[in-house]
This record gives sequence, structure tokens and C-alpha cells, in this order.
Amino acid sequence: MLNQAKQNAAEYIRQNADVFQSVSDYIWQNPELSLQEFKATQRFCAELRNEGFTVTENLCGIPTAFCGSWGSGRPVIGILGEYDALSGLSQVKGITHQQSIVPGGSGHGCGHNMLGAGALGAAFAVKHYLQETNRPGTVIFFGCPGEEGGSGKAFMARENEWAKLDAAITWHPGDVNMVHSGTNNSSIQVIYRFKGIASHAASAPEDGRSALDAAELMNVGVQFLREHMSSECRVHYSFVDNGGISPNVVQPTAAVLYMVRANKVRDSIKLLARVDKIAQGAALMTETTMERQFIDGTAELLPNYTLERVMQNNLEAVPQPAFTDEERSFAAALKATYTTEAQPGVLSDSTDEEKEWLQEHTQNGTRPLNDFVVPLHSTTAFAAGSTDVGDVSWQTPTVQCYAVTFPSGVPGHSWQNVSCGGSSIGEKGMLYAAQVMAATAIDLFEQPEVLQKAREEFARRSKAGYVCPIEKDAVPTVVE
Repeated sequence: MLNQAKQNAAEYIRQNADVFQSVSDYIWQNPELSLQEFKATQRFCAELRNEGFTVTENLCGIPTAFCGSWGSGRPVIGILGEYDALSGLSQVKGITHQQSIVPGGSGHGCGHNMLGAGALGAAFAVKHYLQETNRPGTVIFFGCPGEEGGSGKAFMARENEWAKLDAAITWHPGDVNMVHSGTNNSSIQVIYRFKGIASHAASAPEDGRSALDAAELMNVGVQFLREHMSSECRVHYSFVDNGGISPNVVQPTAAVLYMVRANKVRDSIKLLARVDKIAQGAALMTETTMERQFIDGTAELLPNYTLERVMQNNLEAVPQPAFTDEERSFAAALKATYTTEAQPGVLSDSTDEEKEWLQEHTQNGTRPLNDFVVPLHSTTAFAAGSTDVGDVSWQTPTVQCYAVTFPSGVPGHSWQNVSCGGSSIGEKGMLYAAQVMAATAIDLFEQPEVLQKAREEFARRSKAGYVCPIEKDAVPTVVE
């Protein structure tokens, strides 16, 4: 059951749903890539100022990072919003076939339009709660750019931005209603730029020094490295410059973007050092020069079981969205375009009983919309992906949930998600998440003993100390 304060917060979000949906629609219609979210930033800041928040722009020296604060005193609760899009995912909303709005354009395949707008709704509801109750405390909405490629939160962590919070709350669009537990891989991205000497590939190949050869040799070296690193590690790469399309030219430039992943950030740093040496060796073998450009990095996530239980109670207490037959049919049609046997919400160490529960409730993965709440499964298991929310969790107790905004089993970063994320299904999931986050924050304001317990757990889990993956002199960088 929701107490009166939580009911009032939920009602506030419902009554002002058009404001938050308008923000979500605006960001969806204006998809901006990581660290280039200027329209989204302007819109959020305008909404925050209009609601009476004190706004700080250019936070931590990042042009599209900002925060809006309301209230005074402790506790200080942060609510995290994101708003960056993904390249190549332009898509007309509300249809069940792939059709771009702008060929090659960007789109919100991860639902960050809803993530940011939903977090804004939660922050406004908490402000309304503090104002009505005249309770001491501060709510801060953080605009966090570059989650998809930029690690805005990690750069902010380097400046100890999150250490001033008593707790942080966020959410993520998904295909299931559940509290996130466990942890994610750490990651680091670096570009290696090789420079050689151009020459005619037939008449004077001896005069050239191929930067492309250097990049290729680096890839060969890393391929051998894969046999001599922990099975918990991953290395990915992508060419950002292949020296041109003329094969009769000894290519004078080449650049390759590498991402290393490991369960622990300390191991990612060690693995990156080995990749660095391979790049140096490739340059030496080809008599080229190599420049190393750090891009971004994220730490692994620290779970907080205390906060997970608080959020789970609210996830179960807040009424779930009621989807119409039309919405279910739309979701089913979208789901039919992508088949998978994956069971949403299953972590690597789930018990057989938990897996059976999910199979039953998802109808073996065939259910178009997973309109139920997954039981809490607190764990330290690692998920394969990476998120800069991990860097927040090393500086303050952090909790997050997923809410249904997409059809069951459809992967993130897909055109299907872009289509659904701009629909009424996405809107309903976003408002549900906003209510859950607001209710979770209210618990932390009203139950200081619970917040204290969460901070004690955080102190135990973070005892090893935060190792920031962002190098000392690095600056947020747009990869082009």
C-alpha cells in the first residue's frame, strides 16, 4: 500500500503527465548523439527553471551536463536522467515495419527520451512532496549526457559530483518491470591513430609506410591477446579511419577505436595497458607513428540490497499500467518482427525456480507485454553490458529499476524500440517508473534509519575504493 504522501506524488505525476510526455516527445523528435544533446539540455533546463529549481549548467565542464536543485538540508537525493540517442536508428513511431524518418539518421533505440522525462517527473513530484510537507531535504535532478558513448557520469565522478548525495535513484526503459540487481562490466574506450607516408602502391611501394598495415597488425596482435586474457574480459574494435578507398595508395592514415571490458575496472585498466603495447608494436613494425586518444570509461556497478528492497516494495505497490487491446496487438506485431528465446530479467545465477516462474509469466517468452513485476532477486552476478551508472554507485548508494516500455524479447538498440518508445506504451511505462522513483525517494526522506542502513551497506561494498576509469587529463570527446 502506498501511504498518503506517495499517493499524492503519484497523483501529481498523473495530473502533469502531459508535461512529461511533451518532454519525452520533444527529445524523441530531436534525437541527439552522445555529448551533443544541446536541444534536450535546453528543454530540461527550461522545465526545471519553470518549476522553481536552481539550475547549474555546464556541470563539471561538460556543455550538455546540468543539474536542477530544490530544497535545503539533508538528505540529498539525486535522480538521474539521460537523453542521448543512437546513430543509424531513425524510425517512424507507431508502425510495425522499418522505415526511417531521415535515412541514416539517429533514433532513441534505448529509450533515453523516456528515461530523462520520467526522471524529471519523479524529481518534480519529490519537490512537490517536500513543499507540501515542509520537510527538510534536497532533491537534485541530474542531466547526464553521453551514456551511449561518452560516459558523462564517469567524468562527473572524476570530479566527485556524486559524493555529495546521500543516495541516487534512476531507471531504464525495458521489457519487464523489475528492480535491477547485480553488476555490469567495466569498460574503457581508446582510439589509436596511426600516421604513415603515402606513396604509389605499384611504382614506389618501398617509399610508403602504411598506416592501414599498422592498424591491421594491431588487430592481429589483439586477436592473439584474446587467447591470453581472462574469460571475464572482452575486447571490441571498430575502424574510424581506414585511410581512404584507393587500393593503389599506400594509406598514410588509419585509426581504430578499441573498447576493453572486464568485470572489475582495475582489470580493464590492466588489459588496456596490454592493448597499448600492441599498438606501439604495430607502429614499430610498420615504421609509422601512433597517437593514443582516450575516449571514455565506466566502472562496474555496486548493488545496494537495502535500496533494492525499498524500490521493490514501491514497484509492487504502484499500480501498473493498464494496456489496451490495441496496444497489445501493436506490441505483438512488433515482437513478431524479432524472434528470441531470451527470458527477460533472468540473471546468470537465477535459480531453476525463478526461471520457471519467468517462463510461466512470460508464456515462454511469447507474451507481447510483460505486465507483471518480477520478484526481487538481489545478486552480485555480472551482466555483459556496461553503464556509467556504475561510477555513480561507487560514490553514493544507488538503485535503479526497469519498466515496460517495449515489447517482450525485443532487443535494445533496435528500430522496434524506437517505434514503441514514441508510442502510448512507452508513455505509460515512463509514468509508472516516475511514480516508483518518487515513492522510493519519499521513503528515504521519511525513514532515515533505512537510508542509514543503505549507506552502511555502501561503505562495506565500496571498501576497496573507487578507481576512476577516466584518465586525469582526458576530456569528454565526440567520436567522429
